[in-house]
Amino acid sequence: MNVQMLLQNCILIGGMLAIWGGVHSLTASFTSKLLAQRWLGERNRDGWYRLVYNLFALVSFVPVLWGFTRLPDVALYRLPWWGWWLCIPLQLCALLGAGLTLWRVDLWRFVGLRQWVRWLNGEPEPRTPPVFYASGFYRWVRHPLYFFSLVLLWCTPMLSANTLFFNLFCTLYFYVGSIFEERKLVREFGQVYLDYQKQVPRLLPVLFGRRDS
Repeated sequence: MNVQMLLQNCILIGGMLAIWGGVHSLTASFTSKLLAQRWLGERNRDGWYRLVYNLFALVSFVPVLWGFTRLPDVALYRLPWWGWWLCIPLQLCALLGAGLTLWRVDLWRFVGLRQWVRWLNGEPEPRTPPVFYASGFYRWVRHPLYFFSLVLLWCTPMLSANTLFFNLFCTLYFYVGSIFEERKLVREFGQVYLDYQKQVPRLLPVLFGRRDS
């Protein structure tokens, strides 16, 4: 594979992820939620928006993965057996950590099923104040889900050129996404979150340094 084709693949992979990420961020915005409330009504928005948002994000990622696998590729490295025994357990630990984090922040609400069940049962969505999480993995990193995703991406026993491009753009998306996410958190929690930002790093745990922002 020549340099021109590598560059072409890099642009294509970056473009696909940028389009997906842009749509994903747009549908997560406060403006989109307000529009949904205006068109559907507050109760329908509360019951359906989060679930549909997550399903759309999942389904719309399928064409990205399909396009990614259709591009010509070249292997960069493949670790020997001991590398597999090192990387696979770390990836499994990352999956476990991500699952525990989702459970900690209410998995069923995160995916939207709790709101949908309330809607089905005719129950109103409680207007409880947002909860600030600073325990568990949040003591070590402000975005544990992003951190565990990075471990899954980069702690791999084999890597190709296209996978390298994919991982790089995903890492960039996590970092940029965390910036916009934290702007909302600062609006919600104010000085409490600003102090938290000073004490806990953004994407890498404290063993890599107190801050990475």
